[in-house]
Amino acid sequence: MKTTRPKGLGGFTLVEIMIVIAIIALLAAIVIPNLLRASAKSQATACINNLRQIDTAVQQFAVEAKKHVGDIITYPDDLTPYIHLNPQGKIPSCPAGGTYSLTTVGSVPSALCSLGTSVTPAHLQP
Repeated sequence: MKTTRPKGLGGFTLVEIMIVIAIIALLAAIVIPNLLRASAKSQATACINNLRQIDTAVQQFAVEAKKHVGDIITYPDDLTPYIHLNPQGKIPSCPAGGTYSLTTVGSVPSALCSLGTSVTPAHLQP
């Protein structure tokens, strides 16, 4: 038995499908760079907040341990009691993969990220 298709109930044409794909590609070209930029900015903000927390911990430790300007602090052992630790019980690390290091007591800033100005936005305290 032969079946016939009623007229007017056809599917999408190739041109219509290509237009939809072009619109989706255009939207992706706009959204993806903005998403990557927002991700980098949020990582830098989290890193700067970690640096501020470490800097405050250095100052608290230096006062309580009667350290003087120029004294060296052991990171992270000396600062662990002064910083809110992550769920693993460690000092929070740079979300972009950098490592933190300390300068001497009294220097500004007392905590630095290894990424520093090598990334945009920079991982430096203002």
